[in-house]
Amino acid sequence: QVQLVESGGGLVQAGGSLRLSCAASGRTFNRYAMGWFRQAPGKGREFVAAISQSGGTRDYADSVKGRFAISRDNAKNMVYLQMNSLKPEDTAVYYCAADTSLGWGRYEAAYWGQGTQVTVSS
Repeated sequence: QVQLVESGGGLVQAGGSLRLSCAASGRTFNRYAMGWFRQAPGKGREFVAAISQSGGTRDYADSVKGRFAISRDNAKNMVYLQMNSLKPEDTAVYYCAADTSLGWGRYEAAYWGQGTQVTVSS
């Protein structure tokens, strides 16, 4: 069982940056691949980024490649999403997710956080 709590969302102007954080409970954090997903108003949930259990490999959606970076700190049970060069179309609720496998074509997760709102103004 993993519980996930996101933080760091907010309102930012286009071109700005935000860093999202996700705190995970439990002593088995390093057994899970971690990911970020987002859902914009009126749209379905979409994959943003994933990172392997060790942090050695990462996967990104084409729409965020070169702008977003996912990282994790297994000692602190934390995963992060650094978002740079933000665009209005990045506006969405961002969710942290965990499963034994995420990304690279696998986009269903067993565990989800409650989400944090990111709003990018033009």
